[in-house]
Amino acid sequence: MSIQVQFFARYRETLGIDGECLEGTFSTVKAVREHLLGRGGAFEVLAEQNIMCARNQELCSLDEPVEPGDEVAFFPTVTGG
Repeated sequence: MSIQVQFFARYRETLGIDGECLEGTFSTVKAVREHLLGRGGAFEVLAEQNIMCARNQELCSLDEPVEPGDEVAFFPTVTGG
């Protein structure tokens, strides 16, 4: 199974990449996140409690199912003031 993962804002800056193609079997967005967290290092930025995510350009929860060919995106919450 292949999915495209995108990183935005501070996550992109911390990781030094816009995104990547992941091969593997992932049941949910949370499973994708856990796979990335398993790399350690800079990827630990994705461990933030208030992380936002999207599947195929629509906001979703970490429990959202993932299918082959999907795009999953991670971005930090936006605060204003």
